Amino acid sequence: MNSKVYDKAYLFAIRIVNAYRHLCNDKKEFVLSKQLLRSGTAIGANIAEANGAMSSAEFRAKISIAYKECLEAKYWLSLLKDTGYFNEKAFDSIYQDAEELSKMLWQILKTSREKDR
Repeated sequence: MNSKVYDKAYLFAIRIVNAYRHLCNDKKEFVLSKQLLRSGTAIGANIAEANGAMSSAEFRAKISIAYKECLEAKYWLSLLKDTGYFNEKAFDSIYQDAEELSKMLWQILKTSREKDR
């Protein structure tokens, strides 16, 4: 699947899995990290489903879900930072990736809506 947003989401998911391992193994944090794992990996999964959509409405729905999962991942990242589980440097790096992904997904949604008008 060759798509800039898919590739970025896939790499983001790898970072999320690694962050989850770190949070569980080193910080002994199991609840918030599980939420981050779920939302952070769901972004790419929904993009993959969108790429197989049978209609533009289905495509938009899946991209919309990916966008919302990205917003949720940003929430969990912020909460983990503000409760001391992530240091500022680690947070800034991964949060920046989430921010770029959310902007890309929003632009895809906007363009897709305009095409259907």
